[in-house]
Amino acid sequence: MGKKGKKEKKGRGAEKTAAKMEKKVSKRSRKEEEDLEALIAHFQTLDAKRTQTVEIPCSPPSPRLNASLSVHPEKDELILFGGEYFNGQKTFLYNELYVYNIRKDTWTKVDIPSPPPRRCAHQAVVVPQGGGQLWVFGGEFASPNGEQFYHYKDLWVLHLATKTWEQVKDYIYYNDVYAFNLDTFTWSKLSPSGTGPTPRSGCQMSVTPQGGIVVYGGYSKQRVKKDVDKGTRHSDMFLLKPEDGREDKWVWTRMNPSGVKPTPRSGFSVAMAPNHQTLFFGGVCDEEEEESLSGEFFNDLYFYDATRNRWFEGQLKGPKSEKKKRRRGRKEEPEGGSKPACGGAGTQGPVQVVKEVVAEDGTVVTIKQVLTAPGSVGQPRSEDEDSLEEAGSPAPGPCPRSNAMLAVKHGMLYVYGGMFEAGDRQVTLSDLHCLDLHRMEAWKALVEMDPETQEWLEETDSEEDSEEVEGAEGGVDDHDSGEESGAGD
Repeated sequence: MGKKGKKEKKGRGAEKTAAKMEKKVSKRSRKEEEDLEALIAHFQTLDAKRTQTVEIPCSPPSPRLNASLSVHPEKDELILFGGEYFNGQKTFLYNELYVYNIRKDTWTKVDIPSPPPRRCAHQAVVVPQGGGQLWVFGGEFASPNGEQFYHYKDLWVLHLATKTWEQVKDYIYYNDVYAFNLDTFTWSKLSPSGTGPTPRSGCQMSVTPQGGIVVYGGYSKQRVKKDVDKGTRHSDMFLLKPEDGREDKWVWTRMNPSGVKPTPRSGFSVAMAPNHQTLFFGGVCDEEEEESLSGEFFNDLYFYDATRNRWFEGQLKGPKSEKKKRRRGRKEEPEGGSKPACGGAGTQGPVQVVKEVVAEDGTVVTIKQVLTAPGSVGQPRSEDEDSLEEAGSPAPGPCPRSNAMLAVKHGMLYVYGGMFEAGDRQVTLSDLHCLDLHRMEAWKALVEMDPETQEWLEETDSEEDSEEVEGAEGGVDDHDSGEESGAGD
């Protein structure tokens, strides 16, 4: 027995040691990546000092590998970009641009403002559009000792005619439609007639009782000028249905439903409610400004009735016990005075609570929560009323959030997880709530969660990380004067 106990204790000790080691390695890896990001940012600051394009005839470039060598689409020239060099002690990374004239057998170094960060092992391709373009994607940045690596996923284009670099924010939106056959397990592309939705992401789809498909909302961006994008929250609705009852021919129709429509938002969730209605929950409305992002999160409910082509706002009635109290003429004040948003017993309908949170970086986050009929909160109950409520006092319901998971079973709506933001912090939820869609009385919390208990790593190690970044930046100053700019000491 003694030996067995020792073995079990030793096994548990090994598990704890392995867990600590894994956490330590993960923490170190995160710090190493942040150190590399600091080095990259330091070099970009040096590159930002270039204000004009300068072409300098020069001798052949220094030794390097993993650079890109591309052919000019119109001229007898070769274009060399980036690369790396290791001298036995230190790794050097480059973002220099050289042009080799094949006919003249001469080299020219071209210094262009705002180039891509130093890198090697990237992908490059030249196309003839616009007088010639050199496209560069991804690549790698290495620490001076060659033991730490940062992998890019950015996209750049060098306009050869104007000799200017441009970083491309790579997003492409689609509005094509595909169907999957459950019998043959094959995809087929549909070509509907009519005018359908514009290209977008994040739209929601639901099925109508007649076999059509409703597409609602979504989000898209478009470039309004260089380095400036404008986002659009779509609130339009379209119906895709078989034309003349044929399964091989479809048609788009724009819909203009009546009723109380949801406010513009993205990140909302959808589920099929009873009676073939489509249920919409939550979401977020982001207002982007130059120096701040104001996000308004929601936890409200909306129903879309495809049969009547009408929106309905989902309002909770409150528990049955509250109704009985009102019929008996009992009007009691809520317990305590610390919850002014909950109102008194005579308050009708849901209550909207709006709270603004200002983070240290100046970001303003507006959190909007719609509470259930508040008169029942804090109300004393008689013995005969206790049996009418399964969960006691009604919970206020899910907090405002976006990207939650919805499901409906036996007329019960289940809401799980999702997220909301507070400044730079993203809170990912794991709570579970349910609502009887037939009674529409009150939410019931099945699994609760306190967002304050969630670990946010960026805040945990901020002081240590800042010290290491300062050390990393201080170690590169002596190596930036020469042509071969390294990754630091």
